[in-house]
Amino acid sequence: MSDKDLLSKDKNIEEMVLESPQGDKIPEDYQLVYEKPTTLTDTRFHYCPGCGHSTVHKLLGEVFQELDIQENTIGVAPVGCSVFAYDYLDIDMQEAAHGRATAVATGIKRMLPDKYVFTYQGDGDLAAIGTAETIHTINRGEAILIVFINNAVYGMTSGQMAPTTLPGMKTTTSPYGRDISLVGSPMKMCELIAPLPGAFYVTRQSVHTAGNVRKTKKALINGFKYQKYRKGTSFVEIISNCPSNWKMTPLQSNKFIETDMLEYYPLGDVKVPSREEIKELDAKEGNK
Repeated sequence: MSDKDLLSKDKNIEEMVLESPQGDKIPEDYQLVYEKPTTLTDTRFHYCPGCGHSTVHKLLGEVFQELDIQENTIGVAPVGCSVFAYDYLDIDMQEAAHGRATAVATGIKRMLPDKYVFTYQGDGDLAAIGTAETIHTINRGEAILIVFINNAVYGMTSGQMAPTTLPGMKTTTSPYGRDISLVGSPMKMCELIAPLPGAFYVTRQSVHTAGNVRKTKKALINGFKYQKYRKGTSFVEIISNCPSNWKMTPLQSNKFIETDMLEYYPLGDVKVPSREEIKELDAKEGNK
């Protein structure tokens, strides 16, 4: 039985209820502390229980709403678990071929420079088949935001080894663990792209704890806000879990992030503009 059904069965309570900003009824002595962003559709997430994709989708929806940019935002989602983002984010979305999201986003941003443009990509997409597009987009300093979900495996296609798979980590294509002597070391994308002159903002965050979720949201806000300066590309890497392909429960996968993933992929800002630079850029924006 839903909350609305329960409320409707008690006339005394029904007389006390008010409407939330979304039109839902809540008792007047309750304090509304959270509501679903209006920038998300009513489509139910298809992601596996415990997957971090749904959390990041929620954060993106909150950012669109809080920055009031829903009508001016265009997202690009390629192949992978992220491919259905257009079902959940109530904004203009464009699908791209596998690995080509940043190339498509470049075309959109150059044609519509006043729009907020972002890509939403997994590690198999961005760091494998899309490596060239990623590197050259950032090297050119395209004024877009790249949201990079790193869960160390190919999620949608049964958990094969990805460029980000940890040393010794077992996957469907590395059943004995990733052999560094055979396939090389995992790619640290933040550290790889930060030295490029076109990289304006580069950070690595996660969504495995409440505190880290808040930091990730702040990073996404920065990534969108910085587009107005047209000074380069913003890159937000998000360490996420994949309970199904890691063969773990959601709690176990969160623990694995803490004990294993973050040891190889430390969280924090890798390249950020200085406060003085931001103040100077804000001053220029204000004089336009």
